[in-house]
Amino acid sequence: MRSNTGLFSGIDPVVTLISKILIIGFVVVCAVMAEKAGALFSSISTDILHHFKWFYLAMASVVLIFLLYLMASRFGNIRLGLDNEKPEFSLGSWLSMLFSAGMGIGLLFWSVAEPMWHYAGNPFSATSLSNEAAQTAMRISFFHWGLHPWALYIMTALALAYFSYRKGKPLTIRAALTPVFGEARLNGWFGHMLDVLIVVITAFGIATSFGLGVVQMSTGVERLFGMEVGIGSQIAMIGGISVIAILSVMSGVGRGIKLLSVWNMVLSLVILAAVLLFGPTRYILNTYLEGTADYAQNIIGLSLWSDAQDDTQWQNWWTAFYWAWWLTWAPFVGMFIARISRGRTIRELIGGALLAPTLFGFFWIATFGGAALSYEHADRAAHQAQVEAAPLQVEQAAFEGGDILLATKTDSTLAIFTLFDKIEVASGLPVSTLLSALATLLLVTYFVTSADSGTLVLCTLSCRGSLEPPQASRILWGLMVGAIAAGLLWAGGLKTVQTATICAALPAAILVLLMAISVHRALRLEPIAGLTVGVDEQLSTSGA
Repeated sequence: MRSNTGLFSGIDPVVTLISKILIIGFVVVCAVMAEKAGALFSSISTDILHHFKWFYLAMASVVLIFLLYLMASRFGNIRLGLDNEKPEFSLGSWLSMLFSAGMGIGLLFWSVAEPMWHYAGNPFSATSLSNEAAQTAMRISFFHWGLHPWALYIMTALALAYFSYRKGKPLTIRAALTPVFGEARLNGWFGHMLDVLIVVITAFGIATSFGLGVVQMSTGVERLFGMEVGIGSQIAMIGGISVIAILSVMSGVGRGIKLLSVWNMVLSLVILAAVLLFGPTRYILNTYLEGTADYAQNIIGLSLWSDAQDDTQWQNWWTAFYWAWWLTWAPFVGMFIARISRGRTIRELIGGALLAPTLFGFFWIATFGGAALSYEHADRAAHQAQVEAAPLQVEQAAFEGGDILLATKTDSTLAIFTLFDKIEVASGLPVSTLLSALATLLLVTYFVTSADSGTLVLCTLSCRGSLEPPQASRILWGLMVGAIAAGLLWAGGLKTVQTATICAALPAAILVLLMAISVHRALRLEPIAGLTVGVDEQLSTSGA
């Protein structure tokens, strides 16, 4: 239970102490035995993805179908709060915070890098570096950043928001599982174990992405200033971002986090508009329309394709890995979405958080990935023309990719900056440096947003669902997340934590399914007009 006095005032001492001890212990192990720990977790994560990829694929699709059913059913009218309660945030602010916390930073780089990798080869194309491979590359990229990952986030958010704002329970995972396990069981050691597990997964998920993001930012700084960014400078970046994130989270969701999220969206739209305007506009717009239709036509096949005949590693490297990675972020992003969604109906939450970010993500991928593919086609045509014009002078080597693909193969973080260079050459305008500077700045603000929203979630979890955790808790968790990222980056253990986090995706997947069952059981007891008599009593005494 939450303490009201002394050193642990306002927090749950059991969850807080145990989770911090586990986190610190794990960091020490990764620092001292980085190689052995890395090999162990890499082996475990590989085995899990190999044996349970069918489960990840099936459960993600089941959750998506369940949410679409709720959105279209009579339950969609139920408000996440009192019947007459209004949303806390405007639609624009809400969507900005959704996108910033959910996918903004990943799309900035992978919108170019992922289509390039699939263009170089994928199991759905007979030939690589071809028009067919380009179309398939966009289809796969849309799929990986489409409805399924948002469904995993929204399922968690819906369960948390419904039981907290509608039923008056704490904003915790354990409270969202009350209809399945019963309140008595969840108030004991089992409930503490669930909260500790979620805190640890969330802390490492945020810290790992924090550390990897700083590595990506380093590429931008190197490109802009021509200077090599070492480990000391990267740790200094982590320190600076941590301080800004702490100040933001101390100001609360309605101020710092909201303002940063709106800024992220505005700056994203500026960069998006620049690439659309100065890049191959016609190709981009055609790619968006064609890619969206292609995704809609193939979503069922892609959702359930498990590579049963050949059983290659491609599915483990891409789709199954993505689904596992989204699952490890589901508690963090889901709780943040729940935190900002009070007052919205179930239909508004599912429709807004599922469709709007997905369609915007498609346009982002079509713009950046489509522009990159267009320039790859031009490089391929130029290579072929050169071979045909001077067959004796030009080496008859197969085309291995244009500038963007070759840069991606060298380092995925170079992909977007190489795209900016190509836009400058093709348009004849000096825009590469400006776009690179804006992208690097956007990286910083996206990471501040992820860090402060993640810190707020950790505080909420360690304070048994309190929407206004103590300021001291916000400062300590903010410092701890930064310290974890810096320590692991220094020890070279980021990869170890990344694979260890993937191992935690299996229990996270089970929790998401249990939350779906929990929500379904609770909704069956509630009519559209309001609560039925005795519903809360039935929920508190029910169990699996």
